[in-house]
Amino acid sequence: MLPSPLIFLSAGEASGDAYGAALITALRKRLPQAAFTGLGGRQMEQAGQQRVVRAEDVAVMGFTEVLRHIPSIYASYRRLVSSIRSQPPDVAILIDFPDINFRLARHLRRAGALVVWFVSPQLWAWKRSRLRLVQERVDKMLVIFPFEETFYRQRGVDAEFVGHPLAQTQSAHQEPTPPALSHHARREAYAAQYHLDPARTWIALLPGSRWKEIHANLPTLHELAMSDLISGAAAHTTFNGNTTLQPPNPAAYAHYEFLLPVASTIESNALQQYIHQLNAEHLKYFGPEASTLRLTLVPDAAEALLHARASVVASGTATVLAALAGNPFVVVYRVSALTFALAKRLVQYPEELHARRDLNGNLPVSMVNLIAQHRLVPELLQERFTAANVATALGPLLHEGPERELQIHGLREVRQRLLLPSQPGSAASQPPIERVADIVMQLLSGTPDIHNSTE
Repeated sequence: MLPSPLIFLSAGEASGDAYGAALITALRKRLPQAAFTGLGGRQMEQAGQQRVVRAEDVAVMGFTEVLRHIPSIYASYRRLVSSIRSQPPDVAILIDFPDINFRLARHLRRAGALVVWFVSPQLWAWKRSRLRLVQERVDKMLVIFPFEETFYRQRGVDAEFVGHPLAQTQSAHQEPTPPALSHHARREAYAAQYHLDPARTWIALLPGSRWKEIHANLPTLHELAMSDLISGAAAHTTFNGNTTLQPPNPAAYAHYEFLLPVASTIESNALQQYIHQLNAEHLKYFGPEASTLRLTLVPDAAEALLHARASVVASGTATVLAALAGNPFVVVYRVSALTFALAKRLVQYPEELHARRDLNGNLPVSMVNLIAQHRLVPELLQERFTAANVATALGPLLHEGPERELQIHGLREVRQRLLLPSQPGSAASQPPIERVADIVMQLLSGTPDIHNSTE
């Protein structure tokens, strides 16, 4: 093995930047003289990457945004290709970000680099024609969802499930605490830190990590918070032998407090201004009493999910966070009618996912439901995503009962599938980032992976 290999990493989004930084740190412990280059974010640079291109310059979302930035994106891409040709790396680690990484993989392979792909693009959902590119250009596919390993291996790709990095991170939040720091004490401390009322029920609202998602999802969640819909759905109805007793249902703003985690991609002040706009608009319908609505911005989604009684989560990585926290939740999402119609037509899951369409012809979209292989958490998409429907689905999750218990049990199984190996004591029981680093070391040394050899 070379004592000072050149390692190329490419990550173009916030989650990939975090994974890449952790991976650089793990590899530097094993290879102190290694050099790191490529495409990355600020965290990867802080970990030691000499960035050829900054991730923040190419991480553009949406068709029209891409069109506007084509010249600069292409220039960045050419700089990366030039660096690969002038200084061929020994190994390359591509982290998600398929639109650029598939193209880079071709040049890396031509330059003689070993190519590892960490965090698979969702080829099992759509653009399956790209599978040929994986077969031709990728030496090792490292996946973070268990069903992906089967999908790739059945199609001739050397793939390994290494566990989900968020599962490793989340387990740190759930380490046993000293007896003196009870759950009640942690809740009281959290309440004091963010000026919350510990006597109220806390609900986490996660509308998304991009402004486009927030504008699409937050108004409905804000309406949910201002109305009395949740209180009505969560109320306990009893029977005293003669009549049915329905307790009074205070409006949500009198009974609940709402935690709104702010993604690192969203500026807090801008989000607060947008909430003020929603307040002004919705007060017209819900009256001045709703001005007491407590919608509290917090910085850490994982921590908010651990403290919340239940949550409403936009489809995406946050659903995995909610599952790992064991927090019962409802999945929501809204896109343009055209985008939804195209997705409904183009997305096709492989048979081994056991995913079935609902009565409206929709496939499950939440990764949690795909991992569970059944509709464990409710999904409210497009026109079904209304405040009333969310309240109906969320209400039973707020008090003890079969719906809450069944989901908690199912989420526990999902967590195990994301973190635990199928056989205790196997190499897969390593933390995911450490496992990826070991696989890179094996490839660099030319040593076969005895833990994951293919037949």
